[in-house]
Amino acid sequence: MLRKSETEPTSKPIGKLLPRILKDIGALQKDRPDLIVAAWAELIGERFAPMAKASSFEGGVLTVKVRNSSLLSLLVQHEKPRLLRALKEKFPSVAIRDIRFNIG
Repeated sequence: MLRKSETEPTSKPIGKLLPRILKDIGALQKDRPDLIVAAWAELIGERFAPMAKASSFEGGVLTVKVRNSSLLSLLVQHEKPRLLRALKEKFPSVAIRDIRFNIG
């Protein structure tokens, strides 16, 4: 015979679960800088991805190695604000402060 507690619904309204789930996802992203590095190619686009590769994410700074000084100049002067905004939108729970471009 079933007890009363075994027949009561165990589900909770999504409104109560969603904040916790989002917090858990955010914590995973903070502990997984590789996810931010891996997302770089998609964010920069297929035109530049072969010539600008993310190498690390530490202390809120994404480091990207670029092939040459012309590309570095283009990215720093014209694309950096857009790319930084896109990273912050994709990873809203991670404190992304800057993108550092290096020739390498």
